[in-house]
Amino acid sequence: MPIVAALFVPLFYKRMKHIHTGWFVLAVPATLAIIYATYIAQVAKGEVFTAELPWIPSLDISVISYLDGLSLLFSLLITGIGSLVVLYSIFYLDKHKEKLHNFYVYLLLFMSAMLGVVQSDHLITLYFFWELTSISSFLLIGYWYTRDASRLGALKSMLITVGGGLMMLGGFVLLYLMGGTFSIRELITMAPNLAEHPLFTWSLLLLLLGAFTKSAQFPFYIWLPDAMEAPTPVSAYLHSATMVKAGIYLVARFTPIFAASELWVWLVTGVGILTLFWGSFFAVKQTDLKGILAFSTVSQLGLIMSLLGASAVAFHSNDSIDTIKYAAFAAIFHLINHATFKGSLFMIAGIVDHETGTRDIRKLGGLMSIMPISFTVAAIGSLSMAGLPPFNGFLSKEMFLTAMLALQNFEFFGFDTWGALFPIIAWIASIFTFIYSFYFVARTFMGNYKPEQLPHQPHEAPIGMLISPILLATCVIVIFFVPNFIGDTFVKPAVQAIQPFLYTTPQDVDIYVSAWHGHITPELLMTVGIIIVGVLLFVTLPKWQGLYRRFPQAFTLNNAYNKIMQGLDVGLNRLSQRFMTESMRHYLLYMFSGITIIVIGSLFLKDAFRIAWQETSPIRPYELILAVVLVIGTAIVILAKSRLTAIIGLGAVGYTVALFFVIFNAPDLALTQLVIETISVALFLMAFYHLPKLGKREERMKFQLNRAIISIAVGIMVTLVALSAHSQKLIPSISKYYEETVYSLAGGGNIVNVILVDYRGFDTLFEITVLGIAGMGILAMIKLRMNRKEKIHENK
Repeated sequence: MPIVAALFVPLFYKRMKHIHTGWFVLAVPATLAIIYATYIAQVAKGEVFTAELPWIPSLDISVISYLDGLSLLFSLLITGIGSLVVLYSIFYLDKHKEKLHNFYVYLLLFMSAMLGVVQSDHLITLYFFWELTSISSFLLIGYWYTRDASRLGALKSMLITVGGGLMMLGGFVLLYLMGGTFSIRELITMAPNLAEHPLFTWSLLLLLLGAFTKSAQFPFYIWLPDAMEAPTPVSAYLHSATMVKAGIYLVARFTPIFAASELWVWLVTGVGILTLFWGSFFAVKQTDLKGILAFSTVSQLGLIMSLLGASAVAFHSNDSIDTIKYAAFAAIFHLINHATFKGSLFMIAGIVDHETGTRDIRKLGGLMSIMPISFTVAAIGSLSMAGLPPFNGFLSKEMFLTAMLALQNFEFFGFDTWGALFPIIAWIASIFTFIYSFYFVARTFMGNYKPEQLPHQPHEAPIGMLISPILLATCVIVIFFVPNFIGDTFVKPAVQAIQPFLYTTPQDVDIYVSAWHGHITPELLMTVGIIIVGVLLFVTLPKWQGLYRRFPQAFTLNNAYNKIMQGLDVGLNRLSQRFMTESMRHYLLYMFSGITIIVIGSLFLKDAFRIAWQETSPIRPYELILAVVLVIGTAIVILAKSRLTAIIGLGAVGYTVALFFVIFNAPDLALTQLVIETISVALFLMAFYHLPKLGKREERMKFQLNRAIISIAVGIMVTLVALSAHSQKLIPSISKYYEETVYSLAGGGNIVNVILVDYRGFDTLFEITVLGIAGMGILAMIKLRMNRKEKIHENK
């Protein structure tokens, strides 16, 4: 539906310029959200919906849409948040200044790609949509393509995410080799057997590379802050509810397959907790509002990732179910919460930028009284992100701490030794989360008002721009008071899809969410400690924030990326200058060298070369004589000192080939060859009269050993391939079919004519068409030349 709508967006933009194009586009995600909402009740009961469209049946590739609790939740986020983002963009993007047809086509393309990712049950179609999200996000991030930062940010995001996607494709191929199917559902049922396969670990690593790059995990997160150069509606959509969540979805979907691996548990949990700390720590360093939110997104994605890794522990111990069962539930619950509070915060950052002309937090301050509604929404979102009640972020943060505390209680996979690190790192990261949450709202809306540093006179945003963030902020509060309704309706079906080895139906997920458990828990004490230490560090922030400037820029990941790109730019330019000589001879030299090495090397390294002498015909004396004549004629063409000698040698080669056709009982081919050679020699002789005389340097081609070696190697390669192919026929030759059916089916006696006219009729038709077009082109050029001569004659 979004793809179809995208086809009409340019037409609407051109014909209805008095109406903002966003109003036309808004109907698409809103309608889809309503359609998906009709499945909520049935999916909450454990029902699953599928639809299949064959795509490439010969390769077992189909577009299979699979709607269960996990994919439905993501589909609702994609369309629901998408509707609010489109509504927000109507008031954010000026219809007179912006190229809205481009923006909305890219947005709808991205929406389709994300829906394809979360609903695909086929590995290849999932990869297709996965890379489509990278391409469409590249277009969205680089929407303001006249800005250097936008182009560079778009390029960085595409290089990293597409590179990870290619790794993921390798993992998918290995999964197919292990299981013999592209269906994710079927692979999940084979999970115990797949774990014993020698390719299992490689598939796991490759798949995680794809997930980590897309979800901005350490060290691949560097693309996300640079992607903030996109318009704020793009940031609010891609980086709160959709693109970065694709990696989360991938890990969640494949957890039933890889949960049996110790490596999966440690990598997903370890990388997630490290990303959580890294993102929260460096968010406090940022001075750009969207930069703060970008690093906070990195941090929050790490939190969700670590929970998904911890949820896999339940696969290994029945005793762990009571203590670690909160991990998967907390991951999905926080995914929903993050989409609500982060989406609203991104929109508020865009509003501040739109109304003041800057996102630099050093120039902002004192906007609370000028923009009270924006301040209220920002405060709700920030306090939820900090994990404080009465906001939904508090509930999922408490469950996160519960899951991290539970990890240290297990005696396998080394958790009894290293498990204590997880709650410690989680607690420290939560302190910095508290700090950057208050840092975002306090430095923007509180403190001293600095009108002299603001490009625009600030004022509250129009109500149209405020509707979407207000609705999201309302969800932040509502979810806190009705968490179990959200849990029963959306979270439990998704958890059951992630942990089918624990739960048969969503109703089996026996988790009850409560803000107060009736007694003081370790998680609550950790939260109190986070608030106390967080307040102290926030109050003293000016005294220690300068520590960030002492980090050497040379050792940052961004600097490493820049150095790699610069090195590649310089190195590849030198390489291209060396080989791109504008000489066709050199290009053919490179191509033939590579082809020869690959083909001959493959034949012998793979032991694929065979000659079945018993199937070859004997070589007769006159055939040998003709072969010698053919070689001599070819040598004359190459070594001739005059053009006339070369033409004669070329004719000898052609006529000798015609004699071979006569010997091999192919009179039609012989006749064709004789006609072509006669015409060719005649044309050469006619052109010969008009050619300039040969210069001394052109009298003879210099012998070059490297070219001689390559030409001989190419000849040997073709000969070996022909002999090997003739000796290893895996299926009967199609010529047998032609012999048997040329008269009975085609009604002809001449097999060559029947093949050309009937069996290869379309091929022959296209050849005739090409010749006809070429003839018309030649005729046109002749007429143009004649007309030009006539004009010249008239002017004289």
